[in-house]
Amino acid sequence: MLSVVRTHLLQSGRGPLSPGARAGVGAALGLLAIVAAMEIADGRQVRCLPLMVAAPVLAAAFASWRAVLGVVLVALLLGGGFALVEPGASMVTGAGLGGIALSGVIAAGVAAVRQRQAEQIAELSRLAAVAQQAVLRPLGPQVGTLAVAARYISSTATAEIGGDLYEAIDTPYGVRMIIGDVRGKGLDAVRLASIVLGSYRHVAYERADLRAVVSDLDRAVARSVGDEDFVTAALVEERGGTLTIVNCGHPAPLLLRRGAVIPLEPPAPAPPLGFMPMVRPRVERLEPGDRLLLFTDGLGEARRDGEFFPTADRAWRLLGHGTVGDGLASLETALVEWVQDRLDDDIALVLMEYTGPRSGASVPVPSWEVGATEA
Repeated sequence: MLSVVRTHLLQSGRGPLSPGARAGVGAALGLLAIVAAMEIADGRQVRCLPLMVAAPVLAAAFASWRAVLGVVLVALLLGGGFALVEPGASMVTGAGLGGIALSGVIAAGVAAVRQRQAEQIAELSRLAAVAQQAVLRPLGPQVGTLAVAARYISSTATAEIGGDLYEAIDTPYGVRMIIGDVRGKGLDAVRLASIVLGSYRHVAYERADLRAVVSDLDRAVARSVGDEDFVTAALVEERGGTLTIVNCGHPAPLLLRRGAVIPLEPPAPAPPLGFMPMVRPRVERLEPGDRLLLFTDGLGEARRDGEFFPTADRAWRLLGHGTVGDGLASLETALVEWVQDRLDDDIALVLMEYTGPRSGASVPVPSWEVGATEA
């Protein structure tokens, strides 16, 4: 009988039961089986029937209201069967059957409320993920002379929304990238990230100097946040094989070159966007095959038993092989394994590789290089 009703439960829902729902229904049916065995062993006198009241409650903790009603049906069928073979009707039997019916109605109502709330939360999470995907457009695989890949690693499996941001665009002034981290989480963080990215996608095409881009972004952030809110950011420009970086309170990018990992610290520290940063550019000449890793501070804060993930020590082994997408996949796998699936913060990663100058193209070099001339 239990196997037949179990099949009915699986067919009565809107789809296959989730692992949690299967566990709840299985526990409820197991309890009913134990109570039935106790009644059979006890003889024809019904004594254990009231224990079946707990079965719908067990199912309601995990399963849908349809599954709960199925469990109630099983309990009533079993209880009714024992009542038929009992020599005479007893108060225990009647109270047990009434208790099963009452607990079933209450449990089904609780399950319906819980299921509705879970669906609402799932819908909000889905909408939040869609909103963030609209903010963070896919990058690569090629932007100008750079091979580019990006990954967003959420700190929780159920919430894929945060304030980490990135973008890479090919402008008249070369390929420009930004990576940033908004203070805080949730929809407010996504809103501010969208403001920063929207401003960046406009001014990156308009401003020849990255310092002017920073000033525009700083004003956009200051207009949109409170006194304690800010955005850390690193802006990168590749122009004619010259790499220029300006840093606003963000972790320094890592340059991977011929087996070495070089942190590109700024010449002088600068505060985040929103606090009027005065940045000084760091300029490097790129070689074909050089790779640059941009990341948010969630990577630097990832730790296990108090030991931080050794990003710089393992960067070349993880990121220096295959395509840039392969490298980021290896880094994510190693990171998740290190923290044992327990991240404290979201992480945005961007990996670029310089493939060499454009053939036959004339690209102006940055105006702040000493002795530079416009091509």
